[in-house]
Amino acid sequence: MLADKLTPFITRYNELSNLLSSPDITSDIKRMTDLSREQSSLLDIVEKAKEYKALVKDIADAKAMLGDSEMFEMAKEELKELEPRKLELEDEIRLLLLPKDPNDDRNIIVELRAGAGGDEAAIFVGDLFDAYTRYADLRGWKIEIINTSPSDSGGYKDVTALIKGEQVYSRLKYEGGTHRVQRVPVTESQGRVHTSAITVAVMPEVDDIEIEINASDLKIDVMRSSGNGGQSVNTTDSAVRITHLPSGLVVTNQDGKSQHKNKDAAMKVLKARLYDLEMQEQQSENAAERAAQVGTGDRSGRIRTYNYPQNRISDHRINLTLYRLDAIMGGGLLDEIIEPLIADHQSKIVEAAGL
Repeated sequence: MLADKLTPFITRYNELSNLLSSPDITSDIKRMTDLSREQSSLLDIVEKAKEYKALVKDIADAKAMLGDSEMFEMAKEELKELEPRKLELEDEIRLLLLPKDPNDDRNIIVELRAGAGGDEAAIFVGDLFDAYTRYADLRGWKIEIINTSPSDSGGYKDVTALIKGEQVYSRLKYEGGTHRVQRVPVTESQGRVHTSAITVAVMPEVDDIEIEINASDLKIDVMRSSGNGGQSVNTTDSAVRITHLPSGLVVTNQDGKSQHKNKDAAMKVLKARLYDLEMQEQQSENAAERAAQVGTGDRSGRIRTYNYPQNRISDHRINLTLYRLDAIMGGGLLDEIIEPLIADHQSKIVEAAGL
């Protein structure tokens, strides 16, 4: 019975309330912060659980009144309102009962790289990053560019950025994969449509304690910057390349003028990539879990097509097609794609969990 599944959440919430009022806890800032965060994460389901329990009681009381001729009509009217709300509430609770992705609250490091298509792919890296920037603005997030490799024809060969804010990973994790663009390049005199592709990697930002890296596993090279960086470019050894020997991962950073800042930024990206590799391995070990994941699978898989002549954007994972490409890209209206992806993901999890 659903009501029985909800009782432990209420019990734990009350336990946390008692603990947070304890002098032992209030003197331990870290412990208090952890408990407060846990209690906050339970708030929504506890409120729904209390409403559900009260609703079940109200329905039982109304049904009991059906046997009273004087109360029959009033009870029937009450049930007309109460029973549909009970069904709505059950759906809301099922979603809240879904196992949460532990990374959903994290900031992310996102990497966009030009693939097939040469200059046109590089230009689209810039276009898609601009769309992500507009989307971040709409959601009140902040973007810090970590590294860029500008293309001679415009756009970027690759862009790496940190996106910070509330629930960033929970929404942008669906962007990981290959994005295909179809349009007439500005350099195309015949008016022919070209197809290009870029890849997007979305990785949770991780704390130092979550990824331990031995200094002996790193090869760190410093060199002169070769991109846009002001007067210090090509005059100081500020660019940094870090190679993680066990995995073979290589991270280069040259956007900052300070070698120290470039090294810190490169280490942040390296840790995110190592953590991402761990996640991919864990998902590979559990086929059922991997099948239920949306947007965290094979990076080589084509997830979306942007067809400019038709003003069409299609997400191939859920067979979604919208003829609003200009509005979505120009306005950063990515929720029109992300919301259906989230709904599809949740429905699969609900089905798999048998809720």
